[in-house]
Amino acid sequence: MDGTTEMSLGAAVACLGAAAWLSGGRQPGVRRARLLLAGGGGVVGSGPSAWRRLATGPRRIRGRLRAEWWSPAAGLVLAVLGASVLPLVAGAAGVPLLRRVRLAGQARRARERQGDAVIALCGSLAGEVRAGRQPGEALRYAARDSGGLGGAQAAVLAAARFGGDVPGALTAAARQPGAEGLRGLAACWRVAVDQGAGLAAGLDRLEGALRAERDQRADLRAQLAGARSTAVMLAGLPALGLGLGTALGADPLHVLLHTGAGLGCLLTGGVLEGLGLWWVLRIVRGAEAVA
Repeated sequence: MDGTTEMSLGAAVACLGAAAWLSGGRQPGVRRARLLLAGGGGVVGSGPSAWRRLATGPRRIRGRLRAEWWSPAAGLVLAVLGASVLPLVAGAAGVPLLRRVRLAGQARRARERQGDAVIALCGSLAGEVRAGRQPGEALRYAARDSGGLGGAQAAVLAAARFGGDVPGALTAAARQPGAEGLRGLAACWRVAVDQGAGLAAGLDRLEGALRAERDQRADLRAQLAGARSTAVMLAGLPALGLGLGTALGADPLHVLLHTGAGLGCLLTGGVLEGLGLWWVLRIVRGAEAVA
């Protein structure tokens, strides 16, 4: 091999080594720059945002498809399987009922969150008063940290700041669902201002009473969970019976939807099951109301 060939091979090896060093040594810096640009301004790195959109897609779909819309979907499936329009009509009729149940559950959870915020407000307000703040200033700090005043926060804080009727504003704020404990706060405020009693001590007793009431409701709900589960299980037994009949080779949907006796049994069973669920829920609600 002559000298010219050796020099050509040496130059080629040097070029390959330089390319490998550039790709291996500078790539982390390039990757780091890309990550910084993607996190800072979104100039580079459309990939992560696309992955994020794909990951949040099913969550958005579940948020838009409320529970009540599964009723007509199930009715459509049964209508196709049974070759009848009756399941679709029944599924559409169940939409308002399921929506009412869902909204009632949301309202109950909102009341519970508001009740917890009122308890946190009482505890925070007692701590601020013990720290040496004036009641109006302490209420402003406590309300900002806990959010216990809800939508009436601006009115109550304005009354506390400009010397207004704070107990009256608290009583008005207690009309919000779940904020009934603010009536006790209004009473503590009125007694502390009019008679000079200790506001912090009264708030401590109020917080303890509200916590005990909340724990009692939670304990009662836990005890009634068995009754609710039993009602749901009994409500699902007819669907289980239809599935077993289909698995055994029978055609229960055809019998129920295309024969006179089947339609009578379907109507009677639906009415009885609806009455049973209503009766169980009435018993549970009665127990909660008494407690």
